[in-house]
Amino acid sequence: MGWLDALLGRSKPVKPNLDALFALPSAAVTLEAATGLKPTGLGSVAFRAAEGGAFATLEGDVKALLGGRVEESDDDYGYTWLLVRRSPDALSDLVTELHAVNSSLEGAGFGPSLLCSLVSFDREDGRRLAIVYLYKRGTFYPFAPLPGQKRDNALDLEARAALEGELPLEQDLSRWFPVWGAPGL
Repeated sequence: MGWLDALLGRSKPVKPNLDALFALPSAAVTLEAATGLKPTGLGSVAFRAAEGGAFATLEGDVKALLGGRVEESDDDYGYTWLLVRRSPDALSDLVTELHAVNSSLEGAGFGPSLLCSLVSFDREDGRRLAIVYLYKRGTFYPFAPLPGQKRDNALDLEARAALEGELPLEQDLSRWFPVWGAPGL
């Protein structure tokens, strides 16, 4: 960062650390012990699809790699979601596959197109939660939706307390964006 950037209050963007995703399985154990939330076996990656043959080929390769465990959908904001399904007790495998999707996109030069990845959890009382990885910030945050596009703030904060020290959590709560209708949530 140069002196002009410092003078104008600009900072270098945080470099994403996709390997942070591998901390999710151990964090899930802590989350379950503290809140009763268990992995659902569902996870997804959101990205802005690019035009052109190179991107289409890469997307096809990713789908071929994951086989029938992946479903593609588009949201109202122009993002493409790849939903990956695994057994709820195979969280490590799910995280590895989400990492592979992210790494493939990043390695092919489409890293700036990545928005987030999430892994879903639920508990016996029907409450749901996603642990969301913000690609551009290199941090995680919890998102607990309620019907009617409302947020379960109490569960968000309960999960944050449980995950403190387990994952690099996003400290700026204004960046805890809701991912309404995200596949797998």
